[in-house]
Amino acid sequence: MNMDLPIEIEQKIDDCSYVFQDNDARSFLFIGQTHALLVDTGRGKVGSLKALIDPLTDKPILLVITHADNDHIGNNAEFGVAPHMHPSEMPDYFQKVGDLNAPVAPLWEGDVIDIGGRTFEVVLIPGHTPGSIALLDRENRILLTGDSITGTRPSFLCGPQRSFHPFIASMEKLVKMQAAYDTIYAAHGAFPLPAQAVDQTLAAAKRFVAGDRPPPLEPPPEFASRLAATPGAKMWVYDGATFFF
Repeated sequence: MNMDLPIEIEQKIDDCSYVFQDNDARSFLFIGQTHALLVDTGRGKVGSLKALIDPLTDKPILLVITHADNDHIGNNAEFGVAPHMHPSEMPDYFQKVGDLNAPVAPLWEGDVIDIGGRTFEVVLIPGHTPGSIALLDRENRILLTGDSITGTRPSFLCGPQRSFHPFIASMEKLVKMQAAYDTIYAAHGAFPLPAQAVDQTLAAAKRFVAGDRPPPLEPPPEFASRLAATPGAKMWVYDGATFFF
């Protein structure tokens, strides 16, 4: 039985900022003076993300993908624009959309996305995927982290091209930047998260790699399909962070 629910507006943060929920995947819309920034597009199984966004803004959509997992690109085709992503994500994206000539646009570490009166800086944070990025809004002290920070919701670090070692390096990088943000907007789990979630995630990842591991748990049934490519993966629960590996 298909238990997917229609995509919906999860929260209106203010007149220029919205959060959308597509089952367990979150997308964000920020409306500037010249453009509207859409970060990720959800699973794309039921309902239309564009139909929810159209009444909110007539600004041109700038689409940014934090990484190319299926639950972040599902509604891309609705918008008719080239999604921006780190080039390390492009091979996976092309494979998933089945088109080596699919339009894409590169985002690099340090790029600044200007939507008119509001800017977001691109921060490369590999580990969950090779080209995972975060977006830093310095003025509003917000960090969007995709799947790299998810609090107690399990983070996938099992499977092809996912690795704890670059993940730890990325968390150390975000810790060093903590003077620039107070709040984390994650694509999954609780919303919002405090900046301290980065410290908890880093501490847990270091413990795991060092061999300090709690008794593993069987993943909940709802994650079975996503873990099918990595049989034997377990759930490792720490204070403030949980991993699938």
